[in-house]
Amino acid sequence: AEKARDSLRAAPIYLADDETVQSISASPSGRSALLFTSIPAKGRKPTIVPDWVTTSGYVTDITGRENVGDAQESGRVGLVDLPTGKVNWLSLVPGDSTAAPAWANPMGWNDAGTAALIFAVTKDFKRRILWRVDADKADKAGKADRAGKADEAGKADAVRLNALDSLRDTAWVDGPCFGCGGWLEGGKRAWYVSEADGWAHLYSVAADGSDKRQLTSGKWEVRGAEVSPDGKSFVLHTSEGSPYEQHAWQMSVEGGALTEVTPRTGRHQATVSPDGKLIADLFSTADRPPEIFVGPSRPGAELAQVTTSPTAEWLKGPWIDPAIISIKASDGVLVPAHIYRPQDLGAKPNGAAVIFVHGAGYLQNVMRGWSDYYSREYQFHHLLAAKGYVVLDLDYRGSAGYGRDWRTAIYRHMGGRDLQDEVDASRYLQAQYGIGPDHVGIYGGSYGGFMTLMALFTEGKHFGAGAALRSVTDWAHYNHGYTAEILNTPAQDSVAYRQSSPIYFAAGLDKPLLMAHGMIDTNVEYQDIVRLEERLIELHKTGWTLASYPVEDHGFVRPDSWTDEYRRILGLFERYLPVK
Repeated sequence: AEKARDSLRAAPIYLADDETVQSISASPSGRSALLFTSIPAKGRKPTIVPDWVTTSGYVTDITGRENVGDAQESGRVGLVDLPTGKVNWLSLVPGDSTAAPAWANPMGWNDAGTAALIFAVTKDFKRRILWRVDADKADKAGKADRAGKADEAGKADAVRLNALDSLRDTAWVDGPCFGCGGWLEGGKRAWYVSEADGWAHLYSVAADGSDKRQLTSGKWEVRGAEVSPDGKSFVLHTSEGSPYEQHAWQMSVEGGALTEVTPRTGRHQATVSPDGKLIADLFSTADRPPEIFVGPSRPGAELAQVTTSPTAEWLKGPWIDPAIISIKASDGVLVPAHIYRPQDLGAKPNGAAVIFVHGAGYLQNVMRGWSDYYSREYQFHHLLAAKGYVVLDLDYRGSAGYGRDWRTAIYRHMGGRDLQDEVDASRYLQAQYGIGPDHVGIYGGSYGGFMTLMALFTEGKHFGAGAALRSVTDWAHYNHGYTAEILNTPAQDSVAYRQSSPIYFAAGLDKPLLMAHGMIDTNVEYQDIVRLEERLIELHKTGWTLASYPVEDHGFVRPDSWTDEYRRILGLFERYLPVK
């Protein structure tokens, strides 16, 4: 009996001294598992973020991240035969059996537990491979190895991995629903989302890598995808019909026509119940925060609202649904933007305008839905419009929502084509509203703060003042995962870093500038703005100020900090922009 019990126990697995388990994905059969580990970088030199205001009265240090190009943590992916504890470490980078991928993610097991899917991205971020891992082959290899049949074990080892799809990009691989994928028909086919044709679309492929099919197509994106509980259809969230809306659709797993489930204009995020009978829809419009609606899971069904998020005071408004316009850029491309006009709020124009630059870079903010990140800015723009300003909010090049070419237009030069779109917005304001460049303000946080600095340092003739919040000032001091995708690494591509970093262009500042930064920012660290501050001092620049927030991280959490920051931004614009 004791031997029988021992035979059911998984054998121990031993890792390197500094190696830790990141995640485990066990097969439905219980015989195999995928093991994902993490290995810290040798010679790791993390940044240090001082925490200035503490209960002890002493400054403490927060251990931060590595900078781009520094030694990064790695890891391994192993296929474990659970009864024996044998681990077959997988080579997920073609052509280099010793290299670890930059990113690897399990996508699930087939019903029989004989094969699993893994997405892996190479360290240069230019290739993503969808692997099929054959657990049954590893099983046979283990049995052959224990029986002393080395040749048979070697053959089984050689076919353990099969590449079902490979996506390459001369810039970097990414896009909406980038990690979406899984099995169909119990494991006969796999599905995934890819930008292979320049737009994020749904594909499927037979389990042996043959019969690849593109299931959706067009100049729109699949932003979310999952298989329905009965396995017969996809529930998709796409921008079909308009890049400014997101709707839920149903489509057979074999492809074909899409049936719209959420026809109401706005932004939808729908979830189907496990039994497939009900749907919960998180729905919003540009002037109303998200609410949950629930009802039958069928096209055209009436859904009942079950939440009310804003307060009665907030609902009194007045809140506007800002118009979406297109601004013709200098290269002929039409750039979408929200516009807030004084007349929308019954105000008299003051001869000035403000351009808001959203953060994150790869993010969409021009939508007929509530912003995930910029509800405060939405309200601030109402205040500005009520005071007479025209306000523009652009989805500049590099933003999400408009396909691969739009996404990668900033490759090797952040503050290049994206900034030119903001410059073209300033020209638009002059042409359409007679607002001269000295009366155009620009502001934004994080990537938007970086863009504001580049605007005033390199294109100051198009702007009258700017507020740069939590800004990157030197991309060589930012993190690896984000920056190395777009600019490669400083050692590989110093030109890209030199032309993309505001600190090298600070001599161009000749307009009023407000900078604001949290002092315990662990994302864009306070050191960034301090280095730029010193550079401005060395250059004998005047007309700039720095507001520091001692207890704030990258995203502020204290109402008094938000109030202080926006009071300063408004004060800057009120002082310098309106026509006197």
